[in-house]
Amino acid sequence: MPVPLPVPFPRLVLGPDARRMTHWPMHDTAGNRALESLGNSTLSDPGDHGLMQRAGASVARLARAVAPHARQVWILAGPGNNGGDGFEAALTLSRAGLKAQIGWIGSEERLPADARHALQRARQAGVSIEPHCRIPERLSRDDLVIDALLGRGLNRSPDGQLAHAITTLRQSPAPILAVDIPSGLRADSGTLTESGLCVQARWTLALLGLAPGLFTVHGRDVSGEIWWDDLGIDVQRIAPTAWLASTSVLLGQWPARRHVQHKGSFGDVWVVGGAAGMGGAIRLAGKAALRGGAGRVRLVRLAPESDPVASPELMTASLPELLDNPSPLHRATVVAGCGGGPDITRVLPMLCEVAPRLILDADALNALAREHALRDVLRARHAHALSTILTPHPLEAARLLDDPVEEVQSHRLESAARLARELGCVVALKGSGTVVASPDQLPMMHAVGNVALAAPGSGDVLAGYLGGLWSQLALSSAALSSPDTARQAAHTAVHWHGLRAEAICPAGQVLGAAELADALDLPGMP
Repeated sequence: MPVPLPVPFPRLVLGPDARRMTHWPMHDTAGNRALESLGNSTLSDPGDHGLMQRAGASVARLARAVAPHARQVWILAGPGNNGGDGFEAALTLSRAGLKAQIGWIGSEERLPADARHALQRARQAGVSIEPHCRIPERLSRDDLVIDALLGRGLNRSPDGQLAHAITTLRQSPAPILAVDIPSGLRADSGTLTESGLCVQARWTLALLGLAPGLFTVHGRDVSGEIWWDDLGIDVQRIAPTAWLASTSVLLGQWPARRHVQHKGSFGDVWVVGGAAGMGGAIRLAGKAALRGGAGRVRLVRLAPESDPVASPELMTASLPELLDNPSPLHRATVVAGCGGGPDITRVLPMLCEVAPRLILDADALNALAREHALRDVLRARHAHALSTILTPHPLEAARLLDDPVEEVQSHRLESAARLARELGCVVALKGSGTVVASPDQLPMMHAVGNVALAAPGSGDVLAGYLGGLWSQLALSSAALSSPDTARQAAHTAVHWHGLRAEAICPAGQVLGAAELADALDLPGMP
């Protein structure tokens, strides 16, 4: 049942079975079908009326919890099993004494068997079922609307009655609880259909598996507060599509800093970039590396002219010095590309050859997209146990994959995983629901951060912060292999970078990158 569980994740309220999980498993539509089959095969108790009855009861419980003073509940039921969940919810609410009305779009002969049975049960109990989607009279903001139209059953752009129903739902004065996923949202990708029609929910109750689309692209805007009920099924028996990152787990994995340690214990970060007119990018990255705990940070400007350094703690080196003597990089974490312009291309082969830990961002990614020979260099790094992290935004990922950016956004999990496999790197695909992928593990989604991060320089801050975290992690985690530290650093940096933006600008106000860099600290710090 969907009982609140206090977790440091503001959008996801989990049931009690989640206590045995680490990160949260997500299942795409095919995986959720497998969960349904598993559930139906394991519910053998004759007194148990099946998954749909459990789902309807769960919806009803949550409805009463989020709208305890509602005088009436209007349920808009669709032509499939999502509608069946709505019928069962109406039946349960009616038995509890609430005025539950159903607006139904569908035909009985086309209903799946479980949904047809639920419809008959609701009729026999005297629940009001009307074959239209008119908003009931006197429905107010204190009442409740339940969206049981489509759920995961969306397979084309809603039209006709379904389009009218979604438009009507959006006009409702009462808040909306969506069953499984807001109608109009694609469950696997978080994208909308061509019509753009989608229900705006205040709450969403995910049943059985968590849909990835709830946590990425448009899903984070339309789903509201997300609750989850696995309906008593062991969801981990079906392999997940991906994982949803848990703040508490990431916090527990970060090593404590000890009194005996000194700046040499936390490693050196070198930031290479800053072409003419773009010196601010490496200063932001350098400052963020310091805030991430690096022992020493050195900036290497690609432009010959000097540029003032924002913080006295940041050291500098000239590009000729680095090219003449790259040996210090053999022990360093290197962040390359921040404001680098086309000039970054000529130093990337050397950086790829000598740096044990390399982060490629911005113009370094553009160079990688242009120069296919550099991709072979990255694959060679992977073969020689040298670790690389790429931090592309969707357009940069599209260039690397030679795909339209719309394709990347429609398949964020698959795009990040494919890029990681093809280049032998850890990939942090930025955006709404940043995806971290590596060649040999399932991708993980981080549903943190907000539109405040859509500002110039926030990516430079992330790259530098990642460098600072990775530098100290590599020295303090002798038991971890280099790929393991790369993954852990990427997950932690993405997560805390997003959480800090939320803390500073909870409503998504404009956030300056320098302000974000100043606010960063080690994971878990207040």
